[in-house]
Amino acid sequence: MTPRLLGAVRDAALATLVAFGLFVVMVGLRTDVAPGGELFLRQRWADVALLCALVFAGRLVVSLWGLRPQPTVASPGRAALAARLGKVFAPALLAAALVLPFIPGIGRYELDLGILVLTYVMLGWGLNIVVGLAGLLDLGYVAFYAVGAYSYALLAEHFGFSFWLCLPLAGILAAFWGILLGFPVLRLRGDYLAIVTLAFGEIIRIVLLNWTELTNGPNGMTGIPRPTFFGLPFSMSGEPDTFAGFFGLEPSPVHRVIFLYYLILALALLTNWVTLRIRRQPIGRAWEALREDEIACRALGINITATKLTAFALGAMFGGFAGAFFATRQGFISPESFTFIESAIILAIVVLGGMGSQIGVAVAALVMIGGFELFRDLEEWRMLVFGAAMVVIMVLRPRGLVGTRTPSIALGDKRAISAAHVSEGRG
Repeated sequence: MTPRLLGAVRDAALATLVAFGLFVVMVGLRTDVAPGGELFLRQRWADVALLCALVFAGRLVVSLWGLRPQPTVASPGRAALAARLGKVFAPALLAAALVLPFIPGIGRYELDLGILVLTYVMLGWGLNIVVGLAGLLDLGYVAFYAVGAYSYALLAEHFGFSFWLCLPLAGILAAFWGILLGFPVLRLRGDYLAIVTLAFGEIIRIVLLNWTELTNGPNGMTGIPRPTFFGLPFSMSGEPDTFAGFFGLEPSPVHRVIFLYYLILALALLTNWVTLRIRRQPIGRAWEALREDEIACRALGINITATKLTAFALGAMFGGFAGAFFATRQGFISPESFTFIESAIILAIVVLGGMGSQIGVAVAALVMIGGFELFRDLEEWRMLVFGAAMVVIMVLRPRGLVGTRTPSIALGDKRAISAAHVSEGRG
């Protein structure tokens, strides 16, 4: 046995041993209910053996084939290729999203799934401002999602405001809380920043859970008003003052779903447009400089306080918009909808797609949220399959699905610059 093969077998055996320790508890032993109502411990050692064999084979293949992740710094040629592909893929993805409700065979389930995917796309783009552009690790982003949802529900319930008035107010309130979070963490970086933002998300959830006089506590808030089409409600009565009656259509519950789909699509596109525009402004360049080296930013005279606060505020605002949409779509919200797992999913979308890449975040949301639904027939195994797929992707592409992106500021070709200098008499 060659030294390389011996080392590969040793690595595979070690990985299998670790996997065995996990699978014994997670898969091999399971509490189940007998027909008589009694609990018993079911043992599934065959499944454990199969999973360990797959881990051994997978690790052996990775070690022998010498699979290597993509380089940390992308070459200019790869960046140019990614930019060209993005110019083709992004419009195609947008066109598919625009015509989705009118594709034959698309029903209520597909539209609901599309709304869910677009909601996470918007949340991913909002968090991408904080994590991907400014380089501030935020593990409590779901707090702004919750602030937007509860702001809309409370304003609509107590003041009778419409959705179109509550939507900007929810974003403003979420941005205000983003600034409040930004001040205590101005001096924090890395793991310390992540811990504080995680604590902030849990504080918001606990407050919503215990302030029963305002939020109704764990029972949640019901009867949240639905959005209207410029004052026309989506009613099944077919009267002239309803959406179907005004346009002479047959009343259908699908009308409201299609309207919600295009509403979240418009909000997501607004988030993308604002982010792309701000990236080209001085504050956007300051975000990217802060992500690369905070000390160098201070040396260049960049206002670190304003840079961090604007990133937190803008990202929180878009989270508040998404929260208001979530509240009006569901008609019911509770603190259990805003747990840490939501922040983890949104952060995973940003990291998996490629931090700082807009198209990458959209593709990652489609893969994660849509792919999770594809695995639903696997029942209890779908989380394992889904997690394994994510591990494989991150091993092979640690910089994300779209690891290269066009920089906000790029120098032109040296020959073109030299020619311009010569033509101007400065050669």
